[in-house]
Amino acid sequence: MSFSIDGFNAGWLDAWSRKDVERLVSFYSPDTVYKDPQTAGGLQGRDELRTYLTGLFGATPPMVYKPDETWPIPGGYCGRWYCHIGEGGKDGLMRGFDLVIIEDGLITHNEVYVHQMPEG
Repeated sequence: MSFSIDGFNAGWLDAWSRKDVERLVSFYSPDTVYKDPQTAGGLQGRDELRTYLTGLFGATPPMVYKPDETWPIPGGYCGRWYCHIGEGGKDGLMRGFDLVIIEDGLITHNEVYVHQMPEG
């Protein structure tokens, strides 16, 4: 069985866009480490990630993630994406970059870096 980074990344970002907590958590290993600007100290495991995502998705407007580019690295990949915030992107555009380490088809380590894009 071959592994497609682009296919994995597209499905994973789709789960983010749909705010589908259970589907999203299924991409991660039981002992995953997750870090983003709000969790710089990191989260450990699916349960902490599930709790975080449930709160995050409840507090944020619609967000549509679109894959841009991926780069394979040993043990995983780096991926850049764009996120349209709010209905039709009315609340802005964000660009992000993920470091994704994968083992046995599941994310064991994910670090997320984001910034707002200027308007216009």
